[in-house]
Amino acid sequence: MSVRMSDVSVGDQLPDLTVALTRADLVRYAGASGDFNPIHWNERFATEVGLPDVIAHGMLTMAVAGRVISEWTGDPGAILHYGVRFTRPVVVPDDDTGALVEVSGKISAKNDDGTVKVNITTRSAGQGVLGGATAIVRLAD
Repeated sequence: MSVRMSDVSVGDQLPDLTVALTRADLVRYAGASGDFNPIHWNERFATEVGLPDVIAHGMLTMAVAGRVISEWTGDPGAILHYGVRFTRPVVVPDDDTGALVEVSGKISAKNDDGTVKVNITTRSAGQGVLGGATAIVRLAD
């Protein structure tokens, strides 16, 4: 898909995205990232340090949220800037369903340089998990 600047307006909603994260996903991400912190795979350790259960890696949550942009544009290279604040962890239960991460995006500005600003909302278990999530995206003319 090629989203064109002329086809978008401030206030437009991007297609919503829902991704299930399971414990198996956390193991795969740990292997790819090298982040083997036991809060991401060991329930006993996670609860001993005050967490409710095993939690997803923050950068994995951020990557999942960024997919709302890359799937909308069809081009991950169109993302010029992407930033978030980690406000609440995604708790991943030890079952076949995992945790659902629900992501939405809304165009908040059209810039004179051919870019748009997108505000991203990311929720899991009914609560926001990323704050101040925004992306600057270059669209086709």
